[in-house]
Formats: sequence, C-alpha cells, structure tokens
Amino acid sequence: MKFFFKYQLGHMYLRYFMWNFVGRQNDIQGHGEFTHGNWLSGIKFIDEARLGSQENLPAYLKNNKARNKYYFLPFLLGIFGLFTQYRRSKRDFTVVTLLFVFTGIAIVVYLNQYPYQPRERDYAYAGSFYAFAIWIGLGLIPLYNLLKKALPGTVGAGIATVAALLLVPGIMAKENWDDHDRSNRYMARDFAKNYLNSCAPNSILVTYGDNDTFPLWYVQEVEGVRTDVRVLCFTLFNTDWYIDQMARKAYESDAMKFSMDHSQYVQGKRDIVYALDDERIKEPVELSQAMEFVASDDKRTKLPMATDEDLDYIPTKKLRLYVDSAKVVQNGIVKPEDADKIVPYIDFNVKGNWLQKNELMLLDFLAQNNWDRPVYFTSMGDMSVSFRDYLQLDGFAYRFVPIKTKTSAIELGRIDSDVLYDHMMNKFVWGNLDMPGIYLDQTIVRTTNIVRIRSSFDRLAAKLIREGEKEKALKVLDKGIAVMPNENIPYDLNNIGMIESYYKLGEDEKANEVARVMFDQAKEELQYYFSLPTNLIGSVDYEMRVAMRVIQELMRVTKEQKQTEFNTEIEESFNDLYMQFVQIMEAK
Repeated sequence: MKFFFKYQLGHMYLRYFMWNFVGRQNDIQGHGEFTHGNWLSGIKFIDEARLGSQENLPAYLKNNKARNKYYFLPFLLGIFGLFTQYRRSKRDFTVVTLLFVFTGIAIVVYLNQYPYQPRERDYAYAGSFYAFAIWIGLGLIPLYNLLKKALPGTVGAGIATVAALLLVPGIMAKENWDDHDRSNRYMARDFAKNYLNSCAPNSILVTYGDNDTFPLWYVQEVEGVRTDVRVLCFTLFNTDWYIDQMARKAYESDAMKFSMDHSQYVQGKRDIVYALDDERIKEPVELSQAMEFVASDDKRTKLPMATDEDLDYIPTKKLRLYVDSAKVVQNGIVKPEDADKIVPYIDFNVKGNWLQKNELMLLDFLAQNNWDRPVYFTSMGDMSVSFRDYLQLDGFAYRFVPIKTKTSAIELGRIDSDVLYDHMMNKFVWGNLDMPGIYLDQTIVRTTNIVRIRSSFDRLAAKLIREGEKEKALKVLDKGIAVMPNENIPYDLNNIGMIESYYKLGEDEKANEVARVMFDQAKEELQYYFSLPTNLIGSVDYEMRVAMRVIQELMRVTKEQKQTEFNTEIEESFNDLYMQFVQIMEAK
C-alpha cells in the first residue's frame, strides 16, 4: 500500500496533477530524485521542505524554461469551485467527480505502470485535468460572492472576473509561454533529413521506434525527401502486414527481397524461431541455408511437441553471411581504396535462445539481398543478432559494411572521413539548434546525445588529425560548437575529445575556453550538491560522481597538454571538492 500511494498515485498521477495547477520544477524526466521532474509551487518554505534549498541551484536547473511557479493559485481556485458545486448541486458534482476520477486515478490503477517509464506520462491523464478546470471556472462564484458584500453586483462580478483572470490564466500564461513556444524549432524535420541524407541511393534504413521513424515518414510523404530510401521500422517488422508493405515497391524505392511468402510469415507462423546449439554443427551455417531450413514445412525441420503444432527452430546459433567483394565495391557499399579491408564472410552469433519474427525477416532479407542494396541502421537496438563490429558511421546513420572494426560503448563503427566530412559540413541541416533563446526541451537535448551529434564532430576531427588534415579538423570542431552552442546544449563528459583535439591543433585558447565552461559547470553543480541536507544528498550520488569525473578528465587533459596555470587551478579545486565528497560519502 505504501508503494501504491507513493509511486502509483503519488509519482504517476499526483505529481502530474500538481504540475498543471501548482507548478513544475523542470522538464527533465524524473524517476524519484528530488532534482528532476517534481512539482514546485514557488512558495519557499513548502518547496524547500521537499526539494532542499532553491537558492544556489546550478544553471541547468535554475534556468530551465519549464521551471513554472503558480503559487497554488489555480489549485485553490479549483478547490473553491469544487466546494461551490458540491453545495449547489450534488448531482452535477457527482458527474464532474466521476469524470475526474475515471480519467485520472482510475487510469492509474488500470494501467499499473512499471517504474522507469520511457517518458513522462502526464498526457494520459489530461481528461482529469479538464475536469478540474471545470471547478476552476466555478471557483469564480465564491470570489464574486465575497466581493458583492462590499461592492454593487456588476462591479463585484467584474472585479472578481478580472482578479481571477490575472491570478490564474495570467500567471500561467506568463510562466508557461517560454516552455510551450515551439517557434523556429525544426529539429525533428531536419534530423529526419539528415538520417535520409546519410544513406546511399536505393538503400534500406532500419529504425527502431517512434522518435526516429515518424519524422522520416513525414519528410518522405509530405516533403518528398529521399523517397529512394526504404525506411524499415524494426518494431513493426514483427507484423505480417508490414512485411507485406516492405515486399512492395514504394515511391522510388524497390521492393525488399525475401525468400518467404506471406503464408510463411503470416501472424501465428514463425513468430518465434528457437535457436539451438547443436554440438554436431561445428562451423557457422551459411545464412541462406539457415533461412531455407526455417522456411521449410518438412516435419524433420521442426521440434516435435505434445500438441498438434510443432516448433520452428534453427539447429545452430552460429550463422555466416558470405561477402562478394567485387559486388560490394561495384555497388558502392565499400570504396575501391578500402577493398583490401573487406572480409570474406561475416559470422553472427544468436544471443539467447530464439529469434523474433522481425530479426528472422531481417536476416532473410540480408541473405536474399546479397549486398545488392546498402543497409543502414539508426542505432543498434536490442537485437538477438549484433552487427556492431561491421558498421561505418556515415553521419546520423550507420552503414552495414563487410569491414570488421573494433567498437566500444562510446564509439560505434569505423569512419570514412571523406563521406562523414561531406555530410556533416555540407549536406546536413540543424533545425536552429544554435538560435539564441530557442526552447530545447529535455527530449531534444536527449536526442542530440542519442544521435551523438557532438561526438560525431569530435570523432571526425580526431580522424582528420590522424590523417594530417589539420585545417579541415579545425573547421569540423568549430562547426560542432557553432551548431550546438553550450547555451542551448550544455557540454558534458563526452566532449573531452573536442578539447584534446583543439590542443593537438595548437588552438589552446579555444580548448581552454571549452574546458573552462565545463569546469565551471561541474564545480557549480558539486557546490550545490554538497550544500544539500543528508536526507536528500543520496539521490544525487550519480550526478556527483559524473561531475567529479568531468573535473578529473579536465585535470588529466590540461596536465598532458602542459597548461600549467589552468591545470594547477583545476587540481586545487579538485582536491578541495574531493575532500568534501569523501566526507559526505562517509557521513552517508
């Protein structure tokens, strides 16, 4: 019951209700920590009792445009209206209350949402907020009744109306305008164009969900951008109707080739294909042979079950896709100068014990495609078969190439500096990310990190430096800062590489400028965290460690680059902050 009231009702409903009628802390998704996504009234003693001191907030929290304070005024007016309706018409009160409960609390109980949702779910309860807005409207009546005792009826009604408008819609418009203003913001559209323009002609672009698929559909359907590229939403690829769509020509994009027909992948057939590790099979099985085995209706290719339906399976987890190096070069998948890097085959290992239909059909397509069309991925989602070691970063998308590259969690895929430079510097558009004062909510900021825009600039610059193209590398670094200034998209730990590259180019002033901003931001955050009471500081443990790590990395880089004065300043601050950090950890 404690969890029900604290999480299901408190976190997943009451918090959203308070956003709308009391005030909101910021637009950063919250998972229970006191720094993100809570309600905030603007009344000092109430807010500080729950959220700690609001005096020395770091800039990213203090200047968040979604920091909206209503001082409980809409909430109180709604409570006045609620009691007024109850006294005047219990029947009407019951109707509005049922609307309020069934579109709010009842939905919470019905959905029973698990913690760590992928996004804030306030939109699910809009109906109950509408119901409360009815009470806000009725809240004008007790104000009028209060005033008419001292003023004539018409004058009292006018003053009550004006007061209510100023104190509720007026203050809400003032507080909400900047974080509801989407003017000049074109990131979704422009990022979609960048995804498509990362791809070679007549290619396949595999996406993984709503955020990276819907904008692509829009720019193709409405603006006619790169309709030669086939967008394949991997999530929908689990359904027979969507596979049917992919098997047909669309605009200038040719149909995708599959070995299986509709009757073999219709819903209910091969939804799951089990992967066994038969010890008798020593070598990886060629992919087209494995697909032929799965597609067969021969009883010998099934796992017998006690029920009437046998199970589809592959007798191995080791699969192999052969590479026709001449065709790969001829079709532009790999440049002729990289032909010596092409591997003769690519081996896959199935993680887990089964393949879902979308994974099966993607493998079937790869086998039938035989390197005729280039294949791209927006990211590497949670797939049973991984392509991580055979990717090339061509901008916003990763090209599937038969060249093995060691990858890490931070750097995925190889880089062709010519291709990436042309895309990042000449072809891509940036949706006004650099416009002063533009509202970039947490979803936009998070998307820029997911797409790794800054790290793409950093990686490209580092590659160009290794290739001796220092002038081009400097242009890349400068453009990375120009299109994503710190004021709109704050620097983070991933930007250490940018500082190192500036130093390597002899641009110490630019390197120190970025390092100074990162140092000041990290120090400001730590000083705020250290000032918090013991009962709150535990929930910012991760944020403290990240900020400490930023300063450590800056200390390392400035020392390596012999920035003696700056390094001494950072080191002295770090030592002082580290001692405070240790004391806090010991006390906790």
